[in-house]
Amino acid sequence: MLGRWLGNRRNARGVSPVSAVPVPPSAGVLSCRVLDLVNEPVRNAELTVTDAVGRPVVSGGTDPFGQFVATVPVGDYRVVVESEGYTPYRGSATVPEGAHVPVGDVLLQPVPPQALPGAGDWTIDPTHSSVAFTARHIGLARIHGRFNTFAGALRIGERMEDSALHVVIDAASIDTNVQMRDDHLRSGDFLDVERFPTLEFYSDRFVHRGGSRWHLVGALSLHGVTRTVTLDTEYLGLGNGMEGEPRAACRATTELHRDDYTITWQTMLARGIAAIGPSIEVALDIQVVPKG
Repeated sequence: MLGRWLGNRRNARGVSPVSAVPVPPSAGVLSCRVLDLVNEPVRNAELTVTDAVGRPVVSGGTDPFGQFVATVPVGDYRVVVESEGYTPYRGSATVPEGAHVPVGDVLLQPVPPQALPGAGDWTIDPTHSSVAFTARHIGLARIHGRFNTFAGALRIGERMEDSALHVVIDAASIDTNVQMRDDHLRSGDFLDVERFPTLEFYSDRFVHRGGSRWHLVGALSLHGVTRTVTLDTEYLGLGNGMEGEPRAACRATTELHRDDYTITWQTMLARGIAAIGPSIEVALDIQVVPKG
């Protein structure tokens, strides 16, 4: 199908489906349709078109009908199609001047499911895990930090959807690599660690989104306030430690808003820019091992 010409393919009125696409000199049109294994369109699949030496030329997502159309300079191209839960597709096409080159119907294959950890009690391995965050500083640079002390327990059900997770973080262990700033973050202006010594997250809603993607929906208690939070989680699979013990790993992200947790300290600079931004990006890299 790769590089097949549209030729005399016409719709019922005898007009090419992309005849309305303006084509500049020394250019052509590249298109494809992305489908799953039951021939349903895959919307928002990401296409990346690169030239013969690997330089990006154009990228974008498929429309609700799985279609992608782009005007590109004359040349040889590589096409990569990616979508969550599917194995990436790689193909190639040559686009001559003034021509429409359909890559054709791209059938995406589902990613084989990774083995899940066995049912039972697991604990977070803090040596091989991290709880990190990023905040905007004075509207310009980003502050990167982490919590150095935390613990967690994971009870895996016979079905992963029936599992539960509880994580406790020592608020005073916040670390941005600047002592003065860390002392301020521990103060009553921010975390107020004297009154609220821990952050806690509990989830018993594990929602499979397809492939290696999960949503962990739970309650985060921070600064005396509890809110519902969703962790966008990528399961990385099973492995073995140095001594052969089984372990499982995942990455998770979420975004928190300071106002939701009544952390409202707001010193403004001369031009009205907040010293610390209102939202915090949280990233977790977690490894768990069976509870000993």
